[in-house]
Amino acid sequence: MSGGERKMKGYEQIGVAMTCRSFEEYVSMFDLTARELQSGAILDIAAGGSSFVASATSRGYDAIAVDPRYAQHSSQWIEEARAEIITSTAKLENIKEQFDWSYYGDLRQHQAGREASHDRFAAHIGTTGGRSHYREGSLPNLPFEDGQFSLVLCSHFLFLYGDQFDYEFHCQSLLEMMRVCRAGGIIKVFPIMTLKWEQYPHLDRIMESIRSLGAAVECYESKLPFIPGSNVGLSIVV
Repeated sequence: MSGGERKMKGYEQIGVAMTCRSFEEYVSMFDLTARELQSGAILDIAAGGSSFVASATSRGYDAIAVDPRYAQHSSQWIEEARAEIITSTAKLENIKEQFDWSYYGDLRQHQAGREASHDRFAAHIGTTGGRSHYREGSLPNLPFEDGQFSLVLCSHFLFLYGDQFDYEFHCQSLLEMMRVCRAGGIIKVFPIMTLKWEQYPHLDRIMESIRSLGAAVECYESKLPFIPGSNVGLSIVV
């Protein structure tokens, strides 16, 4: 096959990666506005080692991260997140020509950003006040009250791991996100592609199901180009 016909390789991943992403990446990938960030309590689902909550709280926002790994001692979070930076960088090195580097610059700058986010995350959970912003929990059963959040975010988990979690899991997870989101609040999920770089195959079916419940659902344009062919996420107004 010629270069233009060469089949894109997906990203090889067993299990869910504990990734370190920054506040700035979240703002870009979710196309977040100041109004959305200021609308009330924010929930970051499957947050892993991201520093979004650390930076959000330092800016005065009310933000909480939830992840099943938070059942472990925080020293394990730090160790796993740091190890994932090394692992993911090595994987990206082998398929780097597939990605759009216009946001990150290049692989080394991408790695440096992950390391900076990791350090901010580690520093935040190392304080008494910071640790309280991280809760153990996982979809589709979150440890929060109905309508507790105004903005609910899920980065690189739903849809991305479509081969590891079935359609029913995705449906129940989105319903749970809607449960913890207040009326008029916003849910955003990014990306809507799987690790094979294909759109999640049941996306239209899920969107119709959500609409049948009276919620507004649509795809929005992300401002963070990177994954091949992925420039949109899913937005739900409850």
